[in-house]
Amino acid sequence: MQIAWDFFQNQILGMRWLNALIGNLLAAVGLDISSRLGGSVQFFIYDVIKIVALLCVLIFGISCIQSYFPPERSKKILGRFRGIGANCVAALLGTVTPFCSCSSIPLFIGFTSAGLPLGVTFSFLISSPMVDLGSLVLLMSIFGGKVAVVYVLTGLVIAVIGGTLIEKLHMENYVEEFIRAASAVDIEADDLTRRDRLKYAWEQMAATFKKVFPYILIGVGIGAIIHNWIPESWIVTALGGNNPFSVILATVVGVPMYADIFGTLPVAEALYAKGAQLGAILAFMMGVTTLSLPSMIMLRKAVKTRLLELFIGICTMGIIAVGYLFNALQFIF
Repeated sequence: MQIAWDFFQNQILGMRWLNALIGNLLAAVGLDISSRLGGSVQFFIYDVIKIVALLCVLIFGISCIQSYFPPERSKKILGRFRGIGANCVAALLGTVTPFCSCSSIPLFIGFTSAGLPLGVTFSFLISSPMVDLGSLVLLMSIFGGKVAVVYVLTGLVIAVIGGTLIEKLHMENYVEEFIRAASAVDIEADDLTRRDRLKYAWEQMAATFKKVFPYILIGVGIGAIIHNWIPESWIVTALGGNNPFSVILATVVGVPMYADIFGTLPVAEALYAKGAQLGAILAFMMGVTTLSLPSMIMLRKAVKTRLLELFIGICTMGIIAVGYLFNALQFIF
């Protein structure tokens, strides 16, 4: 069983065979892959192909699932639950939306306008970019199954606690008036045929690919530089075990950036290979995907400053706590 799992993780998800194939092809054309330049070229080509392949397969599959949960149906599902149960369901629904933080905000606005409890909609807003199903598979390809599962579970915990806290503080008056006054149109989604769902999934995959591909190239480029040009001692000093503030540093650095998990993965992979602590790497990924500056600017249009500050504070503290938890448990993984 362990042999089969290792093969699945390394050769199917991690595509180690592809890395070896690209190395052989580059060597055949005279490029020394043991050099910095050759290693960077190999890393870049391998990671771009691997991430794009995983992205297309994952987004297609997730979009098929998502076709069963249009906004109208999601709203009705969430409306059946109360209290922390509603927060849990909202966080779980967020996992089937393969969106970055900016793409999740319009759905958050729609749910809030429809009259769903504010804490429930915030649980969805936190979980959607942080712990989608794609992140589970992608993290497995780099860090293994245990890390991926714990990452997703802790992300869901942040979403549930964050939404519940916002609900308990009764922050409804800090939502912009135009959203509170909006009346959502309750339209029943038409039943889709299998062909319609496949078409929808294909369109979602193509649209997502076009949107995130530039960030994949940027992320892989940064990862190639880290992997082959930045001395390992620098990474260990900043994000290694001897720096007690590595998680906080990684979170602060990640927040102003804009990308989704597909763009952060190659950076995380390179940092991990250079000796950065696991908790710092995952805190960086959570910070980038959940609290990017563009998404916070968009969210400010929907909520007032005090609620925005509370949201950022809850997410930041949750991310830092998860980072230190992973550092403390790193020997298990």
